[in-house]
Amino acid sequence: MKNYKNSRGWRNNNPLNIRRGEKWQGLTDTQSDPEFCRFTSMEMGYRAGAKILLTYYRVFTQKGEKFTIRNIISRWAPPNENRTEEYIRRVTLLVLGEDYCTTKFVPEMELGRPDTPQGVRHLGQLMAAMTCVECGCPPRAVNYVAIREGLGLALRLYPALADIRL
Repeated sequence: MKNYKNSRGWRNNNPLNIRRGEKWQGLTDTQSDPEFCRFTSMEMGYRAGAKILLTYYRVFTQKGEKFTIRNIISRWAPPNENRTEEYIRRVTLLVLGEDYCTTKFVPEMELGRPDTPQGVRHLGQLMAAMTCVECGCPPRAVNYVAIREGLGLALRLYPALADIRL
């Protein structure tokens, strides 16, 4: 079994594996990874992730699309680079729990507006589940405090830790 602490996302304090390109707040002075951002802390990595997801929300609503796990992951991890359907299924299972999903059916989950208490809770759960997929870690290993702080830095809303745990 692969050690998740050796994963690229973990080493770079970039648990959602955000690609280089933007001048994110909290980037390290030296960007030694040729493809992915290196952040000074997990909190700053999650802050950048929350900012990206907030942008997704705005883009989707402007286009009249729903802010769903499927739409988010399809954009985050496109099929030309990833096993998108597996990613969607795994994230949905982690967020909703296996009781809601069958082997053939994964329900569509629409997330709340990110600038509301329910929406920020959904974003926290989504980022925790995405961390499990991106870094290969179990839900118990996710840094929920860093997610909470990253959301607070990005949105000025701090969900309760119990509300974002998988």
